Amino acid sequence: MSYNPKFDETTITKNQEEVERQLTEPPKYRVILHNDDFTPMEFVILVLEKIFYYSNQQAHSLMLKVHYHGSGIIGVYTYEIAEMKLVKAIGMAKQKGYPLMLSLEKDTTE
Repeated sequence: MSYNPKFDETTITKNQEEVERQLTEPPKYRVILHNDDFTPMEFVILVLEKIFYYSNQQAHSLMLKVHYHGSGIIGVYTYEIAEMKLVKAIGMAKQKGYPLMLSLEKDTTE
């Protein structure tokens, strides 16, 4: 095997540094739950447990926070995951005839 001067350790290190600079975390999005006067609290807790994987105690606490403050962040995910969870939650509510409201907003805390 012969030595190729085009690919010395300095070149490899520079290329590696360039690749690392180009790799960035994808932007995150907040899933926000909005309070309404029609969706039962028990159903909101169920959604938080089944789709967002909160424990019953965490879901209950978060549901009350949203109830008293009007809205609350229930998760921060990449866009695709946030959208999928939002669609699942709204679909689950529509099947029951509830007007559950969720929205997404770009997370600016990074």
